[in-house]
Amino acid sequence: MAHNIITQIGQLCNYLQDPIHVARFQQICGVSGTFSRNPAETKEVERACLHNNSISDLQGENEKCTVNGGEGEKTKSLRQRKVTSPENSLKQEGVVNASQNGSVVTPAGKTAGHIGSGCRLARSSDVGVRDLKENGSSGVNGSRVECTSETPDERLSEDPGPKTTVKPLRKNSLTGDVGQEFLIENKFLYYLFTLGTELGNELFYITFFPFIIWNVDAYVSRRLIAIWVWVMYLGQSTKDVIRSSRPASPPVVKVEMFYNSEYSMPSTHAMSGTAIPFSLLLLTYGRWEYPFMFGFTLAMCWCVLVCISRIYMGMHSILDVIAGFLYSLLILVVFRPALDLIDNFNLTYRYAPLIIISLHLGMGLFSFTLDTWSTSRGDTAQILGTGAGVALASHLNHYLGLMPDPPLDQLPLTPPALSATLLAVAMLRMCLGVLVLLAIRALMKAITIPLACRIFGIPSGDVRKARQHMEVELPYRYIVYSMVGFSTLFLVPQLFTYLQLS
Repeated sequence: MAHNIITQIGQLCNYLQDPIHVARFQQICGVSGTFSRNPAETKEVERACLHNNSISDLQGENEKCTVNGGEGEKTKSLRQRKVTSPENSLKQEGVVNASQNGSVVTPAGKTAGHIGSGCRLARSSDVGVRDLKENGSSGVNGSRVECTSETPDERLSEDPGPKTTVKPLRKNSLTGDVGQEFLIENKFLYYLFTLGTELGNELFYITFFPFIIWNVDAYVSRRLIAIWVWVMYLGQSTKDVIRSSRPASPPVVKVEMFYNSEYSMPSTHAMSGTAIPFSLLLLTYGRWEYPFMFGFTLAMCWCVLVCISRIYMGMHSILDVIAGFLYSLLILVVFRPALDLIDNFNLTYRYAPLIIISLHLGMGLFSFTLDTWSTSRGDTAQILGTGAGVALASHLNHYLGLMPDPPLDQLPLTPPALSATLLAVAMLRMCLGVLVLLAIRALMKAITIPLACRIFGIPSGDVRKARQHMEVELPYRYIVYSMVGFSTLFLVPQLFTYLQLS
């Protein structure tokens, strides 16, 4: 009985990890790739097309065959040699324009990359196909026979609407690969899921956490950051233990390339997209006055958007996202009861700064030993550094009596009424504060990387290669983002006080 259950769970996991489900979801959302075929695949598709259209007996005439070769940006064409064998063997030689019985046979159109095989009558206006008149062929009733690798169901569900060719927004952080072009039919979903995936990237963190600290509630923000640090650290470390690869491409379209060199299981975007909104709900409900269903609905929408965006981007399988969601909930259940103890320790214990620095640095060193260098090593050190800096600033604020928490008799807090003055002051704080953080980040980066290279004798001419050494990446990320975290909770609020913006 137990063996059967384990077997069924294993089969379910394999099913949910199959990249074909990611590709199908992308297809439903209007994303299609521009994958190239290798010669063997091309020949098989061409043979199937010739057979299905009953033209395998036509010999001695040239036929035009176009296949998508767009690995990145280029498109190649095939010239079909004279058929000299029953198998209608084809050879890739170049491009030739010819017609046969008023029709053009194209083994793969612009939307190559589907599963299965078949042939359909293609309009002369299809994407990626030249006008028949340009090739000296009138076609059959203004149409041509196009052999595609689609299944009948996929052909019936095709949307003939306009498509936009785009590339991934950012290149691969490790290899510098810019990725290949892909086609977008639904721009709304593209921008929506791009927003969703940005809710788990550095730009979001460096603006969202400071906004909560400077404009909402420092008490909530420092506890939220503590949860985020543990969730992300455990997620990144688990990735390096499981070492599961990203969904294969093809069939998956890589809408995002930045994290493509990292491991896949679990999805840390899904983990942060679960931990941050639901932690906010747990930390603010009862402390601030608002309807519970409003907060729960907002948290759920946030979570779902981030999770689904990772599948849309082609970065994670369904299993990766489910695992990240459940893993994050497990961490919250275990970590939430200890949050008060950890926060009080950071604020009041005499030797808390020394322990905070040592603990976070030791965790960073441990994570660097789990696998070879990748961008996730730097991300882990960055997260730990941010957590250490915020914890140190919390201790110093408490010691100096700065930014005190409101007394319990004032709870629950009432959100202030929105006004033009309130919004203007909040935006001024954000603009000024973020500029200060970016300046500190740039300054510390300019100091720490050359210094670490000099100390450990590593050439600093190529910064990308230099940062692939643990001796450079760990201190750089840890020191720089410790200063960013410390400045967010201590230096910038003091600047606001001095400028009377607090």
